[in-house]
Amino acid sequence: MLISALVLAGTATGVVLATVGGKPAAVGAAAAQPIPRTSPAPSTTIGPVVPMLGGSADASGTPITVPVARVPASASTAPASTAPARTASPTAKRAPVAPLRGLRQADLLVVAPFSLSGKVRAAVARQSGVTGTEPIEAAKIKVNGTFTAVLGVNPSSFRGFTAPSTAASNKLWQAVASGGVAVSYTMGTLDRLSLGGQVTVSGRQQERRLPVMAFGTVGIGGVDAVVSDSVAASLGVPARNALVVSAPPASVPSIAARIKAVLPKGASVEPLVTEVTRPGGASPVGIVPGTPAGGALTAAQLATALRAAESRRGLPYVWGAAGPSSFDCSGLVEWSFAQAGISMPRVAADQARTGLSVPVTRLQPGDLLFYHTDPTDPGYISHVAIYLGNGWMIQAPQPGMDVEIVPARFGSQFAGAVRVYPRAAAGLAPGLA
Repeated sequence: MLISALVLAGTATGVVLATVGGKPAAVGAAAAQPIPRTSPAPSTTIGPVVPMLGGSADASGTPITVPVARVPASASTAPASTAPARTASPTAKRAPVAPLRGLRQADLLVVAPFSLSGKVRAAVARQSGVTGTEPIEAAKIKVNGTFTAVLGVNPSSFRGFTAPSTAASNKLWQAVASGGVAVSYTMGTLDRLSLGGQVTVSGRQQERRLPVMAFGTVGIGGVDAVVSDSVAASLGVPARNALVVSAPPASVPSIAARIKAVLPKGASVEPLVTEVTRPGGASPVGIVPGTPAGGALTAAQLATALRAAESRRGLPYVWGAAGPSSFDCSGLVEWSFAQAGISMPRVAADQARTGLSVPVTRLQPGDLLFYHTDPTDPGYISHVAIYLGNGWMIQAPQPGMDVEIVPARFGSQFAGAVRVYPRAAAGLAPGLA
């Protein structure tokens, strides 16, 4: 089976990317090249931490226009195989999309491996403090052979829950409504997808070739592709198996507890990490206020995780890879900490909630450094590195480059730092039924 409904094991956002199977490979005794013992030389300029993605927003931080391909007269949604579709093929006509009528923040996600009944959805919407809900489909589906978190949505109503630049793009939502797929800017760029080209999407009963019509951040951690609800249905995703909930951020923990009480067995709810950083706004780095952190890493755990990361130096960056021989940025973090017995969530936006926020002046080896590298939403957490001490960090940067030790960057892309607490991390670790 090539499609799985998202279910929660501690958190919703922690499961939106595929987990990597198999036992991690043994860690080498030491890196081939040791960490520099001196601090990096002072530099008059601080380049972007991920050069290919950085510097595309203007100096004010205003998001760039979302890249959207021209919607063809008839969008290509023809099956790649002759297996019968579960439902009729999505329409190839230009479906109407309602204009944006305000923004809502996606604060919680309810998700189940089955359709949520109207009664359940109504019970969630009635909870005190809930300011909005939106039924969607949520599943991990193979896109070009790699499990990817995909949402099926009503383009007219869901757009208001996404990142501002994405929400405002009429062309993007028209393209989704017409049968195309919109992917995150990071996935589209780092996986080297062609805007206007096609990807193979493998459902329960068939494969489809869908046109890649837009690159734009959704703003929900780990979600890398959005299709219309009709396309999701044709791929075999249970109808309305998830619910995005908007609520006052300060009330999220208590509202989540009340929602949990009205959900059927098998469904769960957890806070989401979204694009919350704006000039003067709060940082998304650090655990949700009121969440028990537990104890920090022991000296032995810290040493093992750092040695593991250093042992991967020189191995290639590959989008979606989590070791042992290739990595993306968050995959390097997940694999390295796993060697120390620490379960970490899969994506950078969730790893940003695995511990307490740490100021730059108090950084210690093993702290995680987070960055905004997506120009379609400069406030979204999309890159992570591991601080090694003495002004150096290790990261898996981008395609064509290898895991590298470089001077730690604290320029305009820097979002903040976190000291990992195993208990907090375990509560966000991925799981899939």
